[in-house]
Amino acid sequence: MNGSISTFMLILQLDLLCLVHLRLSRHHFLGIHLVCLCLRKGRHTYQCEEREDYSGWPTNIVNIEIPSTRGVDAYPSVTDVAQANLSSMECGFPIQLSFSAREVSDGTLFKAIEDYDPDSKRLLYQLQKSYHSDPVLNPLTPWDRPPIKNVFCIYGIDLRTEVGYYFAPSGKPYPDNWIITDVIYEVEGSLYSRSGNLVEGNPGAASGDETVPYNSLALCKDWLGPKVNITRAPQPEHDGSDVQVELNVVHQDEVDIVPNMTRSPRVKYITYYEDSESIPGKRTAVWELDKANHRNIVRSPALMRELWLQMWHDINPNAKSKFVTKAKRGPLRNDDCYWDYGKARCAWPEYCEYRYVFGDVHLGQSCRLKNSLADTLSHYL
Repeated sequence: MNGSISTFMLILQLDLLCLVHLRLSRHHFLGIHLVCLCLRKGRHTYQCEEREDYSGWPTNIVNIEIPSTRGVDAYPSVTDVAQANLSSMECGFPIQLSFSAREVSDGTLFKAIEDYDPDSKRLLYQLQKSYHSDPVLNPLTPWDRPPIKNVFCIYGIDLRTEVGYYFAPSGKPYPDNWIITDVIYEVEGSLYSRSGNLVEGNPGAASGDETVPYNSLALCKDWLGPKVNITRAPQPEHDGSDVQVELNVVHQDEVDIVPNMTRSPRVKYITYYEDSESIPGKRTAVWELDKANHRNIVRSPALMRELWLQMWHDINPNAKSKFVTKAKRGPLRNDDCYWDYGKARCAWPEYCEYRYVFGDVHLGQSCRLKNSLADTLSHYL
């Protein structure tokens, strides 16, 4: 279908009045988008209308089907649930509530399902005690830049990362009363369901590191100064021919900084966001490493090289800039030199030469740095 077909139904079930908006479109999740305006008599009012504002998140974090009864009878058998839904709701569509990131963090989710889940009151208590009552950090507002001189925020991007979930009653007693029926992933600027369907929402410019979503990782971009220099360079050693630079990019508060740069599909890059104009007395940098996994990023040779070069640059009295140059990256150790079988010589001839030492068992081991480490590092001041 090129367009969409909209149908409205009024459903009265116990003391729930729901306006269900069914929109059928090839762009919607599973072809069906449920929008409910649910009014509870006497206690709470829940709204889950269609919204494009997900509290700064790519999509609603929690989408939950609520059972038709409450308390100890809220979780009958799966067959009973299916029959109840079919008999009490037109077309058999269940009541679905959706909750944004804000509504999860402020406790709205747990208040909405407290009549259906016996653990909600305990979770609300823990949320209030451990987070809302924290005297130092407010979990409902973005965190300010740490009050230290230098901040380097480093993370991986563009891996498939979970950002939303669909829950339904399992038909089992507490604590196994809910099951995950689907998962929403962000993948390189798009949203997909577990079954592979494209999902509408507000995806970021990239995806997360397989554990933490991009919106959380990129928060530290807000800590950068009013103007930012952006550099994108290959992660491996390079001669500078594939380095892209944007200087003095204006940084708007609470707006993601997205460089206008190209990517080769076969190359993994590091994108550096570094202060051009810093907050007075501060220095901030954000490094994004393509395809770097959350748990394994500390094992990345490219990251270890960049950290080592930056620390060496910072302690060198002859350094001419705030950040180490990104113009090129040559071998820094003998182990970085290797034999180029296609050209029948050591790779990186500007830096490496063939120099056999007794005990070498293959050609690559005989490729060593031409110059001393001090001479090599002088190019990075």
